[in-house]
Amino acid sequence: MFATSNQDTAVQLLQAVGLTESALSTRLHQLSNSDARYLKDLKINVTNGLNSGNLTKKEAYLIGLSVAVNEKHFELQAAFEKLALAEGANDKEVAEVISCTSLLVANNVYYRFRHFVKKEFYTAQPAGIRMSIMANPVLGKEFFELVSLVVSALNGCEMCVSSHEEALIKHGTTQNRILDAVRLGAVLRSLIVLL
Repeated sequence: MFATSNQDTAVQLLQAVGLTESALSTRLHQLSNSDARYLKDLKINVTNGLNSGNLTKKEAYLIGLSVAVNEKHFELQAAFEKLALAEGANDKEVAEVISCTSLLVANNVYYRFRHFVKKEFYTAQPAGIRMSIMANPVLGKEFFELVSLVVSALNGCEMCVSSHEEALIKHGTTQNRILDAVRLGAVLRSLIVLL
C-alpha cells in the first residue's frame, strides 16, 4: 500500500516539473518503495517553490531552467523550457536565461578563486570576462540579477551572492522575493540529486 501511494507521490513530483513517469529514476523508485516521508516533503517543497506568491509562473519556470542548465540535467532543462514557453516566455528570454547561467558559472569560478586566495594582485586585476548581456537584458535587469543570484548561490560564490543580492535590493526587490527564488533553486537542486 505504501509503495503505490509513494510512487503516486513521485509521479506527481515529476509532473510538477514537467516530467513524465518515464523519468522515474532508480533513486525515486527506492524512496517510493518505502514509507519515505522525504518524498512527500520534496513534492510539497517543489510545488510550493513553483507556486510562490513572489514569483510569476513564468519566472519560476525560467529559474527552474537556469537550475537545470547549471546542473546539466538536459531532460529537466527541456521540461522547464516547455513550461516557461507555455507561460508566455519567448525564445529570446529562454536563450538569455541559458546565457546568464553560463556566464555566471564562469564568474562564480573566477570570483571564488579571488575570494579564496585573497591576494591583492588578483583582486586588483580586471576580470577580463566579457559580460555584455548584463548591460541590457531582455528579461530586465531585476530578473537577470535574480537568476544570477540563484546560480551564484547554487555554485557557492560568496562574492557573487553578496553582489547580486545588493543589486536586487537597489532595484527594489523584496527580501521575500529573493528568498523565494533562492529557496526554489535549492529545492530544485535537491530534486536533481534524485533524478
